[in-house]
Amino acid sequence: MLELSQWRVAYGQHLALQGVELSVGKGEVVVILGTNGAGKSSLLKSIAGLVPALPGSSLRFDGHELLGKPAREIVEAGIALVPEGRGIFGELTVRENLLLGAYARRARQGEAGRLESVVALFPKLGQRMKQVVQTMSGGEQQMVAIGRALMSNPSLLLLDEPSLGLSPIMTGELFKALARVRQQDLAILLVEQNAKRSLALADRGYLIENGRIVGQGPAAQLRNDPAVQKAYLGGAAGAAA
Repeated sequence: MLELSQWRVAYGQHLALQGVELSVGKGEVVVILGTNGAGKSSLLKSIAGLVPALPGSSLRFDGHELLGKPAREIVEAGIALVPEGRGIFGELTVRENLLLGAYARRARQGEAGRLESVVALFPKLGQRMKQVVQTMSGGEQQMVAIGRALMSNPSLLLLDEPSLGLSPIMTGELFKALARVRQQDLAILLVEQNAKRSLALADRGYLIENGRIVGQGPAAQLRNDPAVQKAYLGGAAGAAA
């Protein structure tokens, strides 16, 4: 489905991503693990067309090259990003935010059915359709952000730190919802600070350092890797938690 090859992104003279090779298959959940500043957000933003990749990079999605395409065309191709910080419209209602997600041409047919699916996934949103989003809790706002992305009828969902700032209870609810999302045969590329939960959800993972992929493997293998346990899981005892 998604294939990145020699993917390079720069901010001025700073090379943020260097020759990244990465793939996500249909219906697969893939997690990106790395420290702050490793290039995780730049990776998702560049896939979504918000940050340009350098010439020589390649992004193929469902067999089509998307390098250099504007963000709106990448959404039309079936890729939706939930950015860090959510990017919702705080002064609009829940319903208005969700319906804005269905602006893409690919999303207009079946809009009502997708709205029902989002409400089934996040029942709280069904109870809050007329509520102004900025008056909601952080967890509820994250539900709106994910719901809005799902309204675009994506084949691949990019999630950048979805649990950031959420309570442990809301984080648990979020990952239960993501488990239900994957049952809809929707692929997910996930950047997430909570390595334990993300590896429990994912099929595979990549490790990124200084803009380069330095490791990869099945999620179960990464969970049991001593180096991964030490760096991201708080040691072997944390990995078993």
